[in-house]
Amino acid sequence: MKKDINKPYIIYMAEVIYKNIANIKKNNPGISNIDAIEGFIGSSEYKNISSGKFHDDWFRDLENNQLIDKKTGKKIPEETIRLLKIQKDITIKQLINYPDLYYAKSSFPLELSQRAFDHLWRVCESYELWCKESHHPEPLILEIVN
Repeated sequence: MKKDINKPYIIYMAEVIYKNIANIKKNNPGISNIDAIEGFIGSSEYKNISSGKFHDDWFRDLENNQLIDKKTGKKIPEETIRLLKIQKDITIKQLINYPDLYYAKSSFPLELSQRAFDHLWRVCESYELWCKESHHPEPLILEIVN
């Protein structure tokens, strides 16, 4: 019997990031995870997440629904909302975007770009770990934790 998986709210953003990066990899056979993550940086979804708009839109939707989860019909605890606001703040700081500064003359990412890359890698790793621990049925395209 298949167990119903209630995804923690804190993993929603990680899933969006992971699926976008996995799609880049699927659409470009043979590229590395590094190239797929770099391809995600600068995408419209990256800009949506790094600017805080992803969370702002989500919070607005939740508030319009009196913090009632549309899938479960249960009220989302205030502590969860606080954690999501912390996630938003950390994400904005880690994914700070200076597009003209991505590569220096040496062709190596600058510190800010490296920090964004590292954060995205950790988010993808966290998503895979959650999937494995919860026995989530979707394939893990990036195979970061293998």
